[in-house]
Amino acid sequence: MQCSYFDAGRCRSCTELDTAYDVQVRAKEDECRARLAVSTGPGPVWLPTVTSAEAGFRNKAKMVVAGTAAQPTLGILDPRGGGVDLRSCPLYSPAVHALLPLLADFVGTADLTPYDVATRRGELKHLLVTESPDGEFLLRFVLRTSESVLRIRKHLPGLLAAAPGLAVVSVNLQPEHKAVLEGEHEEVLTERGTLPMRLNGLTLHLPPRSFFQTNTPLAAALYRQAAAWADAVAPTSVLDLYCGVGGFALHLAGSGRRVIGVEASAEAVAGARATAEEAGLDAEFVAGDATAWPIDADLVVVNPPRRGIGPELAERLDASSAQTVVYSSCNATSLAADLAAMPSWRPVEARLLDMFPHTRHYEVVALLTRDQPPVSPGPEGPKVSS
Repeated sequence: MQCSYFDAGRCRSCTELDTAYDVQVRAKEDECRARLAVSTGPGPVWLPTVTSAEAGFRNKAKMVVAGTAAQPTLGILDPRGGGVDLRSCPLYSPAVHALLPLLADFVGTADLTPYDVATRRGELKHLLVTESPDGEFLLRFVLRTSESVLRIRKHLPGLLAAAPGLAVVSVNLQPEHKAVLEGEHEEVLTERGTLPMRLNGLTLHLPPRSFFQTNTPLAAALYRQAAAWADAVAPTSVLDLYCGVGGFALHLAGSGRRVIGVEASAEAVAGARATAEEAGLDAEFVAGDATAWPIDADLVVVNPPRRGIGPELAERLDASSAQTVVYSSCNATSLAADLAAMPSWRPVEARLLDMFPHTRHYEVVALLTRDQPPVSPGPEGPKVSS
């Protein structure tokens, strides 16, 4: 992929861009194989790596806003806190490239003063754009205060007319002066409150404050892989921890299985429930702490943050009655640490998905089975009502 920003030294976010793509992939494969190697007995069987398009693959544009309302920059900040405009970044699709100038114009029309890090003044911190497979968009204005919300509301009809693909628009308030992307308060400004993400025959409903993988085609491949493993072992019950908007749980639902998803975000849970109801799938979703939820299922899916599931949940999985675990990780180091804390489990198959070309990041998913029976049966989980 050719990038004028990288060549000019204006943006180095794609740290591996000067390395050939096949070499990037081999380095990630080598790292994951080394991390998941089993000291005794055979290691996992590695399925073929799922590679990505080298450009236009990102479904999210997280744009720092700097400059002035009349002449904003959308992109990143340089080391001195000045704005670097990245509206033509090749990681984004042509549809995103067409939308960003409209958003820059809107900043001026609504008189949204960009936040200045050095002086701690201004209102607009970020523009966050998510693109669906159908070319619709979720747009979030991240603001320091609510001072400019009325102006956004006033001029929003003009933006919606100019960009008919905008399905959901919201404002998020992040008043603190620190490197935190968003705050707790979110206000949806459009009639629709979720972005439909259609993949593998399902329509996942994505609220503004919820997680979704950055690379939609590879997210679809990830869910298909988990579903294939589940079909092979034919569990009667599935527990999806850190379920988000239900991507794994909803792909594993059906065939008479009891499926429960647990997620801390109430907004994400609402989106998952909407998909289940719309698709007629027998799956329940609960807002709760995934690390403390009782483990009472044949198959457990975990898709934790980069830090992994941690020793407490690893210990409870080790002592549970579960027979299969599907572990999806963006960090093979924390995955390996969690496996070390689960001695009765071993990875039997694994697959690398290159979600993030031109960086050292990736997604790796592993199928875990019992190497030996648990020391004691796991606790019985509570019955969950809709």
